[in-house]
Amino acid sequence: MAGTTLLDIKGVETYYGNIRALNGVNVQVNQGEIVALIGANGAGKSTLMMTIFGAPRARAGTITFAGTDITQLPTHEIARLRIAQSPEGRRIFPRMTVMENLQMGASLDNLKHYDEDVEKVFALFPRLKERIAQRGGTLSGGEQQMLSIGRALMARPKLLLLDEPSLGLAPLIVKQIFDAIRELNKAQGLTVFLVEQNAFGALKLANRGYVMVNGNVTMSGTGKELLANPEVRAAYLEGGHH
Repeated sequence: MAGTTLLDIKGVETYYGNIRALNGVNVQVNQGEIVALIGANGAGKSTLMMTIFGAPRARAGTITFAGTDITQLPTHEIARLRIAQSPEGRRIFPRMTVMENLQMGASLDNLKHYDEDVEKVFALFPRLKERIAQRGGTLSGGEQQMLSIGRALMARPKLLLLDEPSLGLAPLIVKQIFDAIRELNKAQGLTVFLVEQNAFGALKLANRGYVMVNGNVTMSGTGKELLANPEVRAAYLEGGHH
């Protein structure tokens, strides 16, 4: 399934002031994979996502994307390499319409594909097409999450980073979001790196997964292996998931 390594995180340490949040993290994401990073709240998952984008910067270790060392690059230059992010908390533009939010995501050097890209987003999330002229702030949580992912896709990314896409959403909406991620990966070959507290959904979706505890990657394996692992089951899958 996997091709070449697209994202290679080696020995990364990140600090907030004097507090070490990431402790020598190693993660690989190969071309065409969905890779999930699971762990409890506060384990450092979102910090790793933000460190990939250079805010905060890694104080040690290297982050390589498609063969380019991006560890010290400014955030806008990292984005220009076609890494797109749907951040935690969605962060859409609440006063702008759905269409204007999508326009903000489009990369300026790719406007020739603009109409086609908008249609792709609407095919993936028909609900957004129905809401095209509505302000982002008036959308439901699930619709805002769809818009956040749609906006990221407008940049035609080679790598899509998703930070807690299921957070606070009803199970039916979570299923729609995860189905859309699966579809993007299968139909367009999009590589996805997903941070999730919903370990069950994420590991079912992912080709491979990593478990993070207190800024350390403690385990890795295929999605199936981690789902079957007794430690993972006890820590993340007990209660409510079948």
